[in-house]
Amino acid sequence: MSPTATNTVTARQIFGLAFPALGVLAAMPLYLLLDTAVVGRLGGFELAALGAATTIQAQITTQLTFLSYGTTARASRLFGAGKKKEAIAEGVQATWVAIFVGLLISCIMLAGAPLFSFWLSGNKEVAQAAAQWLRVAAIAVPLVLIVMAGNGWLRGIQNTRLPLYFTLAGVIPGAILIPVLVSHFGLIGSAWANVVAESITASLFLIALFKNHQGPWRPQWTVMRQQLTMGRDLILRSLSFQVAFISAAAVAARFGTASLAGHQILLQLWNFITLVLDSLAIAAQTLTGAALGAKSAQVARTVGLKVIGYSMVFAVALGVIFALFQQQISRIFSTDAQVLDAIATPWWIMVLMIVLGGIVFAIDGVLLGASDAVFLRNASIAAVLLGFLPGVWIAYAIGAGLTGVWCGLLAFILIRLVAVVIRFQSMKWART
Repeated sequence: MSPTATNTVTARQIFGLAFPALGVLAAMPLYLLLDTAVVGRLGGFELAALGAATTIQAQITTQLTFLSYGTTARASRLFGAGKKKEAIAEGVQATWVAIFVGLLISCIMLAGAPLFSFWLSGNKEVAQAAAQWLRVAAIAVPLVLIVMAGNGWLRGIQNTRLPLYFTLAGVIPGAILIPVLVSHFGLIGSAWANVVAESITASLFLIALFKNHQGPWRPQWTVMRQQLTMGRDLILRSLSFQVAFISAAAVAARFGTASLAGHQILLQLWNFITLVLDSLAIAAQTLTGAALGAKSAQVARTVGLKVIGYSMVFAVALGVIFALFQQQISRIFSTDAQVLDAIATPWWIMVLMIVLGGIVFAIDGVLLGASDAVFLRNASIAAVLLGFLPGVWIAYAIGAGLTGVWCGLLAFILIRLVAVVIRFQSMKWART
């Protein structure tokens, strides 16, 4: 039974969805933090190469986050309207999209890895090492997208436990393999551990789809076209994020290897923090979509208000932890004095971004559940054009170093904060 059937949403329902989603969202960033820590022991060169490679991989694959968020929005609407079978069918078509697009992206990565790596790092030696990592990781791209689609349809039918089990089943063996493979094969061993982890998780999502789907399996181009139409705005929104973070990495690289290595540490920490905060946003997305599918805008607003409150408390707690244990946390990832010096000031900018992000991501979840993709696209693009890009390139021009880069990222968050708060209060999203 949909939670909206009782015309109310409880804290138990929100956290019942959020906690397993937290496990899913935290698992991969934790895995990447372990990867960063293990490779960091090889030296600053290897850490810089990993930073360039993982930045490129993340920017390419996360263009397709609509496979998670768009599928959740569509499936949750159907589920809220009492159409569970049709909600699962959305997952079948999303998985076909994942396979087709994933194979195309793999080919692009295999061919373009050296060029992409050199453009980002500006260093031939770093680019060569990063390209080797990327060419192995390209094997896993279709698998990553299958996992995104699987998370989407299962969240849509309000099942966040299976994605947690599937994710752990892949991440744990992969994490065990990281130090083993890196010790034997160096940086490239990190990429192979990633392929193993994604293979296991993607296989489990496919098995779950086969067990639950009751309709036809062939690609249905009409449905896929509808998914891609909705995904268009989410892709542009995601692209704006990638422009911001790729530019940040590129500018950081221009300030030297220590700056790029420090940026890699901060970026992986930020990715981990934001995805942790996103667990409540996923609950908001799922419950908002179901509420609007059941024609209850008031329940959708209640979901938003409750999630915003919980997320703010959670964000402040995280901010305090990272403020109090700055030295201890940073030294987990590097003992290089130059790297630690590079991240000393930007660290405090990141702490402020954590607190503000608690509000931004919670409202993002509500708007995603409402399929308010056009607004989210416009707000994100505006934040990049008006906040981040001017800030980060001014930082480059005046030699402000990594601190200037992260000031640009702070401006990006501030503009998004103002935009989503105004949108939520307007309730226009409930009529989209």
